[in-house]
Amino acid sequence: MKLDIACGQNKQVGFMGVDIAAAPGVDFVFDLEKFPWTQFKDNSVEEVYCSHYLEHVPNLVKFFDEVWRICSNGAKVTFLSPYYTSIRAWQDPTHVRPISEATFLYTDKNWRISQKLDHYPMQCNFKTEKLTVFFVPPWDKKTEEARQFAAQHYFNVISDIVVELTVIKDQIEAKSQEKTPEKPEEKSPKKPAVKK
Repeated sequence: MKLDIACGQNKQVGFMGVDIAAAPGVDFVFDLEKFPWTQFKDNSVEEVYCSHYLEHVPNLVKFFDEVWRICSNGAKVTFLSPYYTSIRAWQDPTHVRPISEATFLYTDKNWRISQKLDHYPMQCNFKTEKLTVFFVPPWDKKTEEARQFAAQHYFNVISDIVVELTVIKDQIEAKSQEKTPEKPEEKSPKKPAVKK
């Protein structure tokens, strides 16, 4: 099964939609902030897509753990969120947190161990496969050096971040998980649909 979590009325083709509100395309109606999600068994989901919802989640630790629980080993998980230095991350009063690349380090069990954070109440284990950021004009047309400088020093240079993860449930963890992707892939803005 493939799930589009918090899909609203913009469910991805080939996915089952999950949302708190009944709407066209929503197949499962329930509160994503109540755990566990009894609608789904352990290891029953092969792919998750979640656009513009992480920034609304009050308990991100439990949310990540629940996504991990319902996914099978090797499942693909894609999150799309406003970037933490974008006004889009802060302007919406229903947003409870900004999202950056570093947010996803905590979902990697080996990283938590290496940072002596394995006491954190997290069970999940994801491997970050790909990070993509969307530069806004005029930064999308600038040199790589100028974009990197701007991304580190200015606000409103990047609008969104897309993170692709793989679910790891094997007993033997791959050593490659300890590596953090060197830098995000950059794209000019092809504005993703924003759910409200």
